[in-house]
Amino acid sequence: MILKALRKKGVITINYYQNGLLQTCKGRVSDLNLHDQTLSLEDEQHNIFSIRLSGITEIH
Repeated sequence: MILKALRKKGVITINYYQNGLLQTCKGRVSDLNLHDQTLSLEDEQHNIFSIRLSGITEIH
């Protein structure tokens, strides 16, 4: 699966929809929860963002 391969990479940028708004988040993947269908991303300030997989539109 492509998302599991992201765990091995460094910093990534994800564009995703949350509450109808397009958001952008840059950081490292800290957790991939396939049961809840979420991806947790940790930014440079060590803030963790939880992103629903269904809302992801693009990964750089």
